[in-house]
Amino acid sequence: MEYYAFIHFSINTYTDMAWGFGNEDPVLFNPTKLDCRQWARICKEAGMKGIIFTAKHHSGFCLWPSKYTDYSVKNAPWKNGKGDVVREMADACKEYGLKFGVYLSPWDRNHPDYGKPEYITYFRNQLKELLTNYGDVFEVWFDGANGGSGYYGGANETRKIDAKTYYDWPNTYQLVRELQPKIVIWNDGGDRADLRWVGTEAGYVGETNWSLLNKTGDVPEQMLRHGLENGDTWVPGEVNTSIRPEWFYHEREDRKVKTLPQLMDTYYNSIGRNGTLLLNFPVMPNGLIHPKDEQAALSFAKAIKEAFAVNLARNTRTSASQIRGGKPEFGSMKAIDADKESYWATDDTTRKASLTLHFNAPTSFNRFLVQEPIWLGQRVRAFSVEALMDDNWKEIAKETTIGYKRILRFPMVKATQVRLTILDAKSNPLISNLEIYKTPIILTPPTITRDKSGDIRITPGDTESELYYTLNEAMPGPHSGKYTTPVKTSDGKVNVKAIAYNPYTKQSSIVSEEKFDVSRKDWKIISTDKQQAYQVLDGNPSTSWHQNKSQGMPADLIIDLGKLEKLVGFRYLPDQNWWADASIITHYQFEVSMDNKIWEMVNEGEFSNIKNNPFWQTKSFKPIQARYIKLRALKNTQEGSASGYAEIDIITP
Repeated sequence: MEYYAFIHFSINTYTDMAWGFGNEDPVLFNPTKLDCRQWARICKEAGMKGIIFTAKHHSGFCLWPSKYTDYSVKNAPWKNGKGDVVREMADACKEYGLKFGVYLSPWDRNHPDYGKPEYITYFRNQLKELLTNYGDVFEVWFDGANGGSGYYGGANETRKIDAKTYYDWPNTYQLVRELQPKIVIWNDGGDRADLRWVGTEAGYVGETNWSLLNKTGDVPEQMLRHGLENGDTWVPGEVNTSIRPEWFYHEREDRKVKTLPQLMDTYYNSIGRNGTLLLNFPVMPNGLIHPKDEQAALSFAKAIKEAFAVNLARNTRTSASQIRGGKPEFGSMKAIDADKESYWATDDTTRKASLTLHFNAPTSFNRFLVQEPIWLGQRVRAFSVEALMDDNWKEIAKETTIGYKRILRFPMVKATQVRLTILDAKSNPLISNLEIYKTPIILTPPTITRDKSGDIRITPGDTESELYYTLNEAMPGPHSGKYTTPVKTSDGKVNVKAIAYNPYTKQSSIVSEEKFDVSRKDWKIISTDKQQAYQVLDGNPSTSWHQNKSQGMPADLIIDLGKLEKLVGFRYLPDQNWWADASIITHYQFEVSMDNKIWEMVNEGEFSNIKNNPFWQTKSFKPIQARYIKLRALKNTQEGSASGYAEIDIITP
């Protein structure tokens, strides 16, 4: 399928939270303009082949009138309690020719029996409702988040379960397959399912990506990212990511919708690496997908269509180092005949071979696409691509796995021949398709940061562009300020817009925009004397500080703001290095003080889903005057590890 949609919508859409706690009042759910046909139309026009809908997220609120709980749309004002969002979603998918899938959270923060055996009966009863009342379901999604603080039917407490045993996955899977024989199961929290999580929600899978795992046994994150070459079960990777930083809608992210270059990167790092792409739309409280999300998705579809419009391999002559039995039905032309069922094949004992395309004239290109006939297994361990330029062969890429589809990007080359060499394979190599393209260049928008001194720094995404910016809300361009050195600003709030501009093609990137709060130049960290701690104030998300493990938990980060400020919230960015020897804060307290002696706690809670979504976390509270702030780390993603910080900031009115 390659590409399909996630749609996140629930009761916590109305509370501006990443995850609901299970105590949200159903009366909040009232999407006055809900239109599942709009969702389906956008997904269809975006080139997607299906939609997986969050029928129940962790809060336990059901978007269908489940007969097994009152915590559902039947007790919401929407349609006077007579509505069924799942029904409308399934009908819209059918109308637009899309496959329909459902997300049912195993974790339920509302149900009183969660953690007890009785809950499994409830969970399976809900599965029966979803898998028998809404037609064909192509995929069911079981999130791996399990156990934690919640409402649990009135008991505000923390409950823990063993995700490997509690849900009795073998029997749950059996029920699913009995109800929907053609379904595929996604689950990162229990027994091996049909699809695997790739270890991140950032939009990529490993460059080496085997569609195999072992049926049993623990799966470390590295294996999730790369698969297992000699695994005994076919478990392809599904890359799930959101078109915005978080999964549910937040108005503050209206300017954080993924840009076209970001979406194209996601495409090449998921579908282009033998994965499928599951791209999420967060639905607004009114029940519609935001126009910016729609525009981004449709621009993405248009760019993909333009990038792969003209296959330069179609009209070439081919040759191969070896052909199975010398038979024409396995010849090299089978790799470019536009028939995905045919393939170039070598003899059984062959493990290395090459296939060459001969152009009629020197040809420029910057993309190389290759596919294996995966119904006969994933075979290639390593391969290279070479181009014949000025009668000399030059290697332009050297990679590992291929699988269903592999797309390589490289700077433009001009050649008369292109050679694919299989360097190593598990069995005799087979290639079902080979394509070559000259794709349009999409300028990457610049990155905007503000350092501790208050200076604005704008970093290009390429080396050929000029940078232009504005500080007055106007649109940047060649008529506005040209960026050459860091820009001095006042100590107050600053709104910066910037573009990359190619003076030769007159092409502009999309606009980057960042809004910065007050300058941090007078801030001092007083809870530690380590200079490295100031990396949490340097404005650079790539640098970080790790709170010393020996300090234990909780760990306090105390900052003197240098003067009295009126505060309405704070922001925390966790360490952005996935492999750092540090952890991400999941539970916190935030305190303020006038004198660094008497402290008042103004906010506490959790950074929901932060391990998988390690982006800026924004927390608000009632306005208060303070000079000192304290972020207390109560719990990390890894017990006993250091607390990792990339950036800390405040929010003023």
